[in-house]
Amino acid sequence: MNLTSIPALQDNYIWTLNNDQGDCLIVDPGEAAPVLAALNKNRWHPVAILLTHHHYDHVGGVKELLQHYPDLVVYGPQETQDKGSNRLVSEGDKVAILGREFSVISTPGHTLGHISYYSEPYLFCGDTLFSGGCGRLFEGTPQQMFDSFQKINKLPGETLVCCAHEYTLSNLKFAQALLPQDTQIAAYYREIKELRAKNAVSLPVTLAFERQINIFLRTQDTELQRVIGYETPPQQEWQVFATLREKKDHF
Repeated sequence: MNLTSIPALQDNYIWTLNNDQGDCLIVDPGEAAPVLAALNKNRWHPVAILLTHHHYDHVGGVKELLQHYPDLVVYGPQETQDKGSNRLVSEGDKVAILGREFSVISTPGHTLGHISYYSEPYLFCGDTLFSGGCGRLFEGTPQQMFDSFQKINKLPGETLVCCAHEYTLSNLKFAQALLPQDTQIAAYYREIKELRAKNAVSLPVTLAFERQINIFLRTQDTELQRVIGYETPPQQEWQVFATLREKKDHF
């Protein structure tokens, strides 16, 4: 399998996965033009689209792609039914594409119906988990997003996190501001800063590495808790997550 990220819009990535025969799936096509260009250039034949949620920058290209490829199966949660989905899926469903089985994981928080797709080692998690950070809470609650993170965190360490935006640098800047003594975050921030200066892609990244540099996966860290104002551990761990998200919103 070959994994490719197609830059789109301002900072989106549309992911594609293709086999050696040129069949491919497309994840969250926010616009059609760069996808069509990649399909033509590589002589890929799309067989399916996976949608994680209903926001326009993830679904905006679906209808145009369907005009070019009317037989495409478009999988998505209930909230994408009017965005081009023709096969609704939810928690626990299995989707067979390209000879692989994708498990559907309910990951609400960014939106109420947000889902992610996992087929070892690939995780297409939309706007839930970002490298070094997490998605904004437009519809869900901090506790919902925390619970979604716990689901993702149960996946194997070698899982490749394929999120939908290039937010790594800004997320690490926030993490470094909170934990300036964390040498691993500081080193990775410098690495990504150099990478982005060359306009290179910072994704995908392994879940094992995210556990080290993503503060939203480190809510049990007592030093992190202390830095954001908890002298003693809170009764509920999701409260740490909520405080982090609120601070990031105003950073």
